[in-house]
Amino acid sequence: MSEIEPGMRVRHPERPDWGIGQVQSVVGDRVTVNFEHAGKLLLNLALVRLEQVHG
Repeated sequence: MSEIEPGMRVRHPERPDWGIGQVQSVVGDRVTVNFEHAGKLLLNLALVRLEQVHG
């Protein structure tokens, strides 16, 4: 996957119940994502590989 950047739509592969999220900010390995069903979450990209959603 390409580098994560603000505005990207992503999915957490281990938490499909969270729905699609939009990346709000990226600082180093930390990314804030606003998910449809889980709200705004801070994730560590060293531990989670987000999948980009196209379309």
